[in-house]
Amino acid sequence: MDWVQDLLWHNDRLLGVEWSVWKVLGWIGHFIFFSRLMVQWYATEKRKQVVVPSAFWWLSLTGSLLLLIYSIRQRDSVFIFAYAFNWIPYVRNLIIHRRYREAHQSCPSCGVDCLPSANYCAACGAKLNS
Repeated sequence: MDWVQDLLWHNDRLLGVEWSVWKVLGWIGHFIFFSRLMVQWYATEKRKQVVVPSAFWWLSLTGSLLLLIYSIRQRDSVFIFAYAFNWIPYVRNLIIHRRYREAHQSCPSCGVDCLPSANYCAACGAKLNS
């Protein structure tokens, strides 16, 4: 079992890595960016259809901004370029998601969210206040 200990604690360092605040920030950014895939996968499996929840876009935005900060600090031009512009579609998708949610109308009879263009509730058939 010495190989396990050597793998975890190598050259007086955890996992052989020289840790710093910036290294931790980079790992947190990667963890947040990766976790968005788990959120999307869970939402899709739960509904049995492809779903991209707003949490996916928030995690994408947060993770990519942390990774951009880290890559600027490390002065790594490849990663700076990789994360410099990908926040744009994330913010745009969050705006579209918010507008979509705000445009829906709530059924006065059953409380179900209905499409903005609907005249009647699909769940109960009640006339909507348009």
